[in-house]
Order: sequence, then C-alpha cells, then structure tokens
Amino acid sequence: MACKSKTPYMIYPTSLYIIYVSAVKQLKHINPAMAWNSSFKLLFLFVFVSFLCFATTKAQGPNFLYQDCPSNQTTANSTFQINIRTLFSSLSSNATTNNVFYNSTVTGTNPSDTVYGLFMCRGDVPFQLCGQCVINATQKLSSDLQCSLSKQAVIWYDECMVRYSNHSFFSTVDTRPAIGLLNSANISNQANFMRLMFDTMNETADEAAIGAKKYATKQANISGFQTLYCLVQCTPDLSTQGCRSCLSDAIGLLPRCCEGKQGGRILNPSCNVRYELYPFFRTNTIASSPAPTPTPSVSVPPTPTTSSNSGGSGGISSGTIVAIVVPIAVAVVIFVVGIWILCKRAAKKRNSEQDPKTGTEISAVESLRFDFSTIEAATQKFSEANKLGEGGFGEVYKGLLPSGQEVAVKRLSKISGQGGEEFKNEVEIVAKLQHRNLVRLLGFCLEGEEKILVYEFVVNKSLDYILFDPEKQKSLDWTRRYKIVEGIARGIQYLHEDSRLKIIHRDLKASNVLLDGDMNPKISDFGMARIFGVDQTQANTNRIVGTYGYMSPEYAMHGEYSAKSDVYSFGVLVLEILSGKKNSSFYETDVAEDLLSYAWKFWKDETPLELLEHSLRESYTPNEVIRSIHIGLLCVQEDPADRPTMASVVLMLSSYSVTLPVPNQPALFMHSRTESNMLKWVQIDQSITKSTTKSVNEMSLSGDIPR
Repeated sequence: MACKSKTPYMIYPTSLYIIYVSAVKQLKHINPAMAWNSSFKLLFLFVFVSFLCFATTKAQGPNFLYQDCPSNQTTANSTFQINIRTLFSSLSSNATTNNVFYNSTVTGTNPSDTVYGLFMCRGDVPFQLCGQCVINATQKLSSDLQCSLSKQAVIWYDECMVRYSNHSFFSTVDTRPAIGLLNSANISNQANFMRLMFDTMNETADEAAIGAKKYATKQANISGFQTLYCLVQCTPDLSTQGCRSCLSDAIGLLPRCCEGKQGGRILNPSCNVRYELYPFFRTNTIASSPAPTPTPSVSVPPTPTTSSNSGGSGGISSGTIVAIVVPIAVAVVIFVVGIWILCKRAAKKRNSEQDPKTGTEISAVESLRFDFSTIEAATQKFSEANKLGEGGFGEVYKGLLPSGQEVAVKRLSKISGQGGEEFKNEVEIVAKLQHRNLVRLLGFCLEGEEKILVYEFVVNKSLDYILFDPEKQKSLDWTRRYKIVEGIARGIQYLHEDSRLKIIHRDLKASNVLLDGDMNPKISDFGMARIFGVDQTQANTNRIVGTYGYMSPEYAMHGEYSAKSDVYSFGVLVLEILSGKKNSSFYETDVAEDLLSYAWKFWKDETPLELLEHSLRESYTPNEVIRSIHIGLLCVQEDPADRPTMASVVLMLSSYSVTLPVPNQPALFMHSRTESNMLKWVQIDQSITKSTTKSVNEMSLSGDIPR
C-alpha cells in the first residue's frame, strides 16, 4: 500500500472498517489454533501501514455520487450542443484558477441556443481537487449518451457540483430533483439522535445562510465516544433568505431517506446537507482563500532556550503525538478484539458444520462437481454462439454434456465483488430444492478463480425474453399467462412454506423466471436468497440487493425483508404478465409514474380490463383477468401486513369461493410527475457510491417517491 502526499492524513472509521474486513477475509478459513499466530502478523502489518498513512496521505480523486439528465433533448451536433461543449470548456478552465464557484452563459444567435451553467465546489475542498472534480464532471456529462444531448443536467460529486440548463437559474432556488444518500448503519436511541441532528443542522443552516460563502459545518457531542458532524452549503449566488429556504427544504427531507441512520445527505441543484458520525470534511477550510505561494526556507542555527517547543515548528507537538498515537491505539484494540471474535466464530462454525441438522455444505454435494475441462468442452470454450445471456453476477451459456444432455451454464464473473458469496449461497440453497416450478441444479465447478453453476436447460429462455417482445408475446395467450402466474405462485409458496428450509428469494422478476417447452415457469437465480429459521418472520440487512421496480418499500428503504417482500415482487410480476408492460417502461412518461399507478388508476375507474395487453382482448376470461389484477394489487400494498401470504395467493387463484379483500393504494403510488415534488434516494455504504438504474448489489436506487 502506497501513501503519497504532503498533507496530513486521517484514517476515518470507513478506512478502519475496510482494512479490518480485508483482514477478516484473509483469516476466514484459518484454523483457530493458528489464528492467533496469523493475527499477530497481520496486526503488525496493519499498524505499520496505518503509521505510514498517518505520516503521508493517500491521494484520492473526486468521488462521483449521482447525475440527473432529463429526457428533454437536443440533437447531435446542434448549435445548442456545441454551446454546451463551449460552456464545459469555460467551467473547466475557470475551475483551475482558484475558483470554488463560477457561473457562465454561452449565447447563440437564436435565444433558444443559450446555455447557462455553473460549478460549485464543497467549501473545504482544496483548489487543485476542485479543479479536477469539475473537469471530471464535465467529461462525464459529455461522454454520457443521454446527458450529452439533454437540455439540462446536474451532476454531483463528493467534492463538487456542475449544472447547466437552457433556462437561466442563477440566483434562483431550485430544490428538485432532490437526491437522498444514506449511510446504512442504524443509530441507537433514535429519537434523541434525530432531535440533536435537526437542531445542529438548523444551527448550521442559519450560519451558512448569512455567510458570504453560504457554507458552514458544525460538530455536536452525542456522548463521550460519539460526535455528530454536520455540513450544509448553498450556491453562493443565493440570497440569505433563498439559501435558508433551500436548506430548510433539504433538512426536511432527511427523515424520508435517512431516519434512524448514522448518516445521510440530501443533494439538490441549489444546496446540499449532510450529517455523519465521523469527520468527513476538513476542519480547516482550505478553499476559503488562495493558497500562499511557497517561499524558500533558510536554515538558521537554533538559539538555545529553556522553553518547550509545544507551539513552535522545530519539533513534534504533544497534540500531534496524540493525534497519531490515539487513533493507532484505537485501531489496534479494534483489530485485536475483531480477531478474537473471528476465532470464536470460526470454532463455532466448525462445530455447527459437524452437526448434520445444519444443512448441506459444498463439501457434502461433491457428487455434483464438474471438472472445468468438461464445462469448457460443453460450451465450446464459452463461445459467443453458445451465450444465452447475462445474469446478475455473470454470463449464461448453453452446453452439451458428453451424455448428450443439454445444460445451462452460469459462469460467475471473475471481477464480481460478490461472486464467491453468491456462488456458495446458490449451491447450498438450490441443491436442497426440488419442485417443478424451480429450476434444477445439476452441478457446479469450483477451480481456481472459476465459479460455475450447471442447471437444467430450459428451452424457452426467460419470461422477459418473450413477454416484452411485441412479436413473441403473442405466443402467450391468456391460458398460458394464467398458468405461468399460478406456477410462479406455487414455486414461491414452496420456498416459503413447503420446502425443508424457509427461503426468501429476494430477486423475483421476469428475467429470473424461465419457461420450459410447455411454457411451465421455473424460478431461477438464488444468489440473493436467504434462509429463515422456523419461527423467523423478518430480517434486516445493511446490504440492499435486488432490482429496481420489484423491491418492496420496506426492503428498499429500511433493509427489512420477509416473505412479504417476495409477495410484493410477485404482485409486480403479475401486473407485468397481464399488461405485457415492464414496470420500468413508465419512467418519465406522461401515461403514469409506474405500472402500479397505471393499474391502480384503471382499478379506481372501474375499468380494470383496460390494463390487459391488447393481443389478449379477444381470448380471455374476464373474471379470471379481474381476479388476477385484484390479487396483484393486494400483493403490492404498502403495508406488508396487508399483503396476503403466498399460500393465500395460491388459494385465491385456484378457488373462486375465497372472497378477496379490497386492495389499498399501492406502495409508491404518485399523482402527477408535473408536481415535481419527488425525492430520489440512494443507499450507500458510508460515503462511497456508484449510481446505477438497473440491477443493484451494494447499493440501491429507487424510483421517485413523494415527500
């Protein structure tokens, strides 16, 4: 590990955590009898690296957070797009001249070609990093296909924000879009913490609003061992009243994304707010004034004195010693305690593995192991011609075994950070499952970096491949669709209630439902699945996984998952099967906010059959369609307690004697996008994030939710 810089460096709790987790991964399979010897070696390495990093800083580049590029677009190489490029050049060049805020206007012969833009760097960011951040931001917007043509856009980094528009927005408060980012760790004593956070945030906002830089930070003591750190900032062109109004709006949104969490922030085009339980900003505002030009230093022989050098520059002050020694000491204690806990867990885990009641480990399913050479030959060396598609953690190929059996081969990506865990999870779970509506695991391969799963080959690929294709969807008549809905319901019921294990799938979606030759559905991809105890009804996680559009609100917002989370995903899937429309296809359209609101409007208007895909409207049973829509809406209700169990769903689908309750308004239902009163939120690990809009693993991106 190299630490090359000239400015003081602080290892934040996130850094300690990352180093600790890395060590844990290395020790994961060490025999406890040897763990202490190994731990001392790692301990020495850890302390040594920590000391080096305190002496020098690891250079870090700008950290991308989020970008918003609406679909209102210009054409390629138009005068407007050329003006955008000119604006970016102006912003980038001015960001390298000791500016932390700058706005510019590029005009054209036609007023509609005028572009307005600005950049703002965080108040504590050094000029050099500010300039690099603005350059990165403009380059990212230019290289993004949608953003490069959008008539307005805003992009946020940890260190800066860049914004442009075809309308003047200077000195104007603009609080939408609002982006929420949260630290997934929970806080204890939530009520008192939130009260302190709001008080401190508002004090910080008051200070920022009246300041020339419109930037302020504050710290508040929570306990003897915890400190709250707050930061707020407005664009400096806002008035005192405008800045305070913007900050009030942002602070008011914090509970929507971050209530009960150890950290959170709200970003909008005119201001941003953030709080954490660790120092994430520089206490000395480096960007407050231009850095002084270095002057040559001349060595002068010291004059003998009897005074201490606590305030001079000729030695190391006691404060510096404390600043170095205390964090290292704390880190050592954390590391040693962690090793002790690790050894205890390792011993416990080995004992549990000797208990046949704990379930089948990989070593117990060796009969299913394939050699890599066999898999390579079966897939013609993973040729493109054999490629069927891509899953969440790798690619899927068609293979032909020496026996003549066709198989589907899932090859986990070597660069996937979660590949190993997902692989072990999927083998252990799927090997225990036997149901006609679940895909069958035939074997696996684990050699070197290769992690491969071998499944039965399902001839008609995945449901989304047929359902969302305008031509192929015609092969799915009403009878087949109803059979698919019933089959998926029975498969999930088996996972929840009828198998030897109680399993929550957590990633039920159209692409994870395969169709055999008779169009029977088979649920696949158990990499995200979790096993529940016999009496367990709910669990929490700091690692949100799944796919946008199918996640239940309690899971996406709070990391709470249960059987009712799968019920919610099933409800979305039912509405997709009936309508032939993707839930995500409604994004930024005038038809509806999403599929749930689209279906709900027809339901409230007492015209539910309007939801049905057009090709089905001459070959369906009205009662079955209406009942299926009714069941789908029951499954996507916001309160998990209101959703039926999968056993109840199966009964509702198979028996008309069961009376269905009246559904409540679906989760995340919204009235009008034109109200522009939505909040997008992103769950992140500490302050490290990378935005996505599709499948997510370490973080999640929701759709818009109302305030």
